[in-house]
Amino acid sequence: MGRVKTIARRTFLIGSAAIVGGVAFGAYQINKDAPNPLVPGPGEATLNPFVLINQDGVTLIAPRAEMGQGVQTTLAALAAEELDVAWDDITVLHGPPALAYYNSVFLGMALPGAHYQDTPFKHSLREQVGKVGKLLDMQATGGSTSMKDFYDRMRHAGASAREALKLAAAARLGVDVATLTTKDSAVIAADGTTLAYWDLAEAVRDITPPDVALRDKATWKYLGKPMPRVDMVAKVTGTADFATDKKLDGMKFATVRMSPTRNGMVSYDDSFAQEMDGVEAILDLGDGIAVVATNTWLAIQAAEAVDIEWAPATYPANTQALRAAIAASLEDVPNSVIRDDGDVDVAVEGTEITAEYYVPWLAHTTMEPMSATALFTGDALEIWSGNQSPTAIRDACADAVGLTPEQVTLHTTFMGGGFGRRGESDFSLQAARIAAAMPGTPIRMTWSREEDIRNDFFRPAAIARFRGIVQDGKAALLDGKVAAPSVFHNVSMRQTGAVPPGPDRLHVEGAADQPYAIPNLRIAGHLTDISVPLGFWRSVGASINGFMFDTFIDEMAHAAGTDPLQFRLDLARAEHAPSAGVIEAVGEMSGWTGQTPEGIGRGIAFSFSFGTPVAEVVEVQDTGNGIKINKCWIAADLGTVLDPAIVEAQMTSGAIYGFSAAMQGEITFRDGMAEQGNFYDYDAMRMHTAPEFDVRLLENNPFMGGAGEPSTPPSMPALGNALFDLTGTRARELPLNKTFDLIL
Repeated sequence: MGRVKTIARRTFLIGSAAIVGGVAFGAYQINKDAPNPLVPGPGEATLNPFVLINQDGVTLIAPRAEMGQGVQTTLAALAAEELDVAWDDITVLHGPPALAYYNSVFLGMALPGAHYQDTPFKHSLREQVGKVGKLLDMQATGGSTSMKDFYDRMRHAGASAREALKLAAAARLGVDVATLTTKDSAVIAADGTTLAYWDLAEAVRDITPPDVALRDKATWKYLGKPMPRVDMVAKVTGTADFATDKKLDGMKFATVRMSPTRNGMVSYDDSFAQEMDGVEAILDLGDGIAVVATNTWLAIQAAEAVDIEWAPATYPANTQALRAAIAASLEDVPNSVIRDDGDVDVAVEGTEITAEYYVPWLAHTTMEPMSATALFTGDALEIWSGNQSPTAIRDACADAVGLTPEQVTLHTTFMGGGFGRRGESDFSLQAARIAAAMPGTPIRMTWSREEDIRNDFFRPAAIARFRGIVQDGKAALLDGKVAAPSVFHNVSMRQTGAVPPGPDRLHVEGAADQPYAIPNLRIAGHLTDISVPLGFWRSVGASINGFMFDTFIDEMAHAAGTDPLQFRLDLARAEHAPSAGVIEAVGEMSGWTGQTPEGIGRGIAFSFSFGTPVAEVVEVQDTGNGIKINKCWIAADLGTVLDPAIVEAQMTSGAIYGFSAAMQGEITFRDGMAEQGNFYDYDAMRMHTAPEFDVRLLENNPFMGGAGEPSTPPSMPALGNALFDLTGTRARELPLNKTFDLIL
């Protein structure tokens, strides 16, 4: 960016306070406007929740959290495209907890029916149902929804702001507004007179922003092109605001040790830790302890020195018993049979194959462990937290310390990764409770890496059993059963105290909703009733079923004697053209022939998730000293690509996240506790083992799809299928390092 701007003098407060020195614009395009959370002070104007203008330039309020995915850059570009603001004049702030920033997509995703089958009417129905999120104050980042959510809303904010500025300029100059144009943060008159946007802030405060048509895609100058990341300067200069970086005068540092069995404490002895120099307090949190000290390292060491007896887990105590419980639930009545085409019980001639698959428990392992900073003053709480759900976390923190939500100011900071984990409130609540125990003292609370892994909300283990019949080189029948604990039920009960009625669609996504024309196709979901804490993990159910379902499709292709790419292409062509398109594209990109030389293996996989079809081809090589991944080709169709560089990065990072899990990711349990605790025993793909990537983005999908998660599900089976091509050994269980000699 052309200049580094400071916003330290701008007080960003909610409710009765002000945004100092700003004017906000934008027509909020929903059925009924949500209240504007930006309350002006004397001489200021705030017409809308999204755009501020003052002498520093243009500040855009990003309604979604930045956790490295580039969301703030593209949200800014959506508004800037219509506002005609110069890119160097932009500053981006995260929006406060407010109804105006509600998620209008989440609830629509729950409507019955596979997304690839959506008609314009069904798509508009999803949009209307999604607006119910406003009634629930649902402000959240996740589910690859950010661009779908604000594609129109941010552009309308920019467009109406532009036209309001032109009206203010027309009044000042005494000219017809139709004679004015806008460019590079200024209104330009026919005679060349130029008025900078910030010079019109006072004049525009009494103007009602008009509702105007959006510009045609052909005129875009920011959207559809790679844009400079608005978070890049701060991150490379070390000035970015992460929760673990927050510094306040008089700050103390804290950590926690919470029950690794998730069932509280029996007793603890902190006598040794209390004597450690620099330890200032040890607090009983009920289900664990907190230590406050003069620095984070000391707090962590003191916490480890506390002798704690934990209550036993309420779920089976070891990995084998947990797996047995999941397997047993396959014999129960299914919770869902969402896909049931044809008749899988009919006699079908052909070759029958069966297979059982297993995927393990996984942790999120964000690079920045859970952390938050809090200051409690008795009648107010201020908290800095990298989080994905601001309103819910603000309200939970208020309740925890006996305040009203209006007494809590929550700042959403940058995040060192989220992957769904930072949608939880536990770490923010802990910081709030510790601060409330030490009024007037700022507390920066940071988890150790061991705490971060062992007290995660895990992605569950799962088992699937499939029976298939191939006939004349094609799939004639596929009957599948998927068993696992329910992520959706677990999270719903924890966060709302209830489970919504109806089948758990999330449980079978990535299997029941795939765009394959198989005449007889049934997918049943079986829920395992065990209480291991679960959470949303990047691509959620599709991360589980993507591996198991596509691997079985690959097995069916080989049993049919058909090329695996052609087998998938034949299934998709009759069902969903954009899905067929990405399969064709990845074949062209990779030069797929179905034949590989000695020492080389290639595998293809496909998955439709979060509205986006993605096909991947992975190439592996036997080096003689282990197997390495050489290259990964990815083709994805998002319908509309708003920033190709950011989407390509998301496709790449999603695949790497999937490769890490597929190769070596596994949480195991002993005595009710996760055995892994750090990167030495729960590692990720390293730079030297990452493959070369080639990404192609298509725009044939009739509706916009997500970017952050859809490349993770096909990465795992593509790698497994490539290893089969190389070795002839079919891995039906993850992680793959149990079966193959991989270079890690």
